[in-house]
Amino acid sequence: MKVCTHRGLLVAVLTRNEHCPPHVHVGTNAWNARFEFSFWHNGVRLWDVMPIEEAPSAVLLEELRQVIKQAENLRHARELWWLSRQTLCLDNLRWDTFAHEVARQKGARPGTVRILSARFDEAQNMTILHLADKNLPLEIKL
Repeated sequence: MKVCTHRGLLVAVLTRNEHCPPHVHVGTNAWNARFEFSFWHNGVRLWDVMPIEEAPSAVLLEELRQVIKQAENLRHARELWWLSRQTLCLDNLRWDTFAHEVARQKGARPGTVRILSARFDEAQNMTILHLADKNLPLEIKL
């Protein structure tokens, strides 16, 4: 499903056999790049390029990252991912209540709470986390 285009390249969320983490694809017959995005922050990062021998220039990859990161494109990517996958890839991870982010290290540790479930509210452009041991959900405005 089309997110946007840049220099004639289609940026899309694929709907068949996709997997976590949330990401978009862009490429040509010679190469394919994946860019990872999140439902709890507005960063976008280059995940990989295959085959690496045919990779486009670093300049083009950075241009693509910046285009995907634009608020309207990132919101659209999130909407399409949620529509097709019905997951934010956050369930059973841990939320760091001090840093206000998904904990990077696996396993329980002080200040982290398990994410029981997560959903995306497209109308509000918001992620809603249901955390263990918390009565009210955590709302993250994106």
